[in-house]
Amino acid sequence: MSRRSKYPEQFRRDAVELVNSSDRPLRQIARELGVNHETLRSWVNMAKQATEAGPPAEDPAEAQELQRLRKRVAELEKEKEILRKAAAYFAREMDR
Repeated sequence: MSRRSKYPEQFRRDAVELVNSSDRPLRQIARELGVNHETLRSWVNMAKQATEAGPPAEDPAEAQELQRLRKRVAELEKEKEILRKAAAYFAREMDR
């Protein structure tokens, strides 16, 4: 069973960002923050794995809806392009 962390999520994210942006050793940063260096190391490793894994998997229904909406957007963009060309054509005809 997982125990609830005594450190807030924002604190952990900030600590990981500090490690990634600093040239100081992880142990020194952990000491300054008052965190065990192995705890900080695990936060850094979990953040690295999360970024490598990418976004969470989608629900199949959401993926299907997204595909449908992308298809509709493509149709609307084609229609808009046709109307833009037609408007330009008729504008030229009116000038004659």
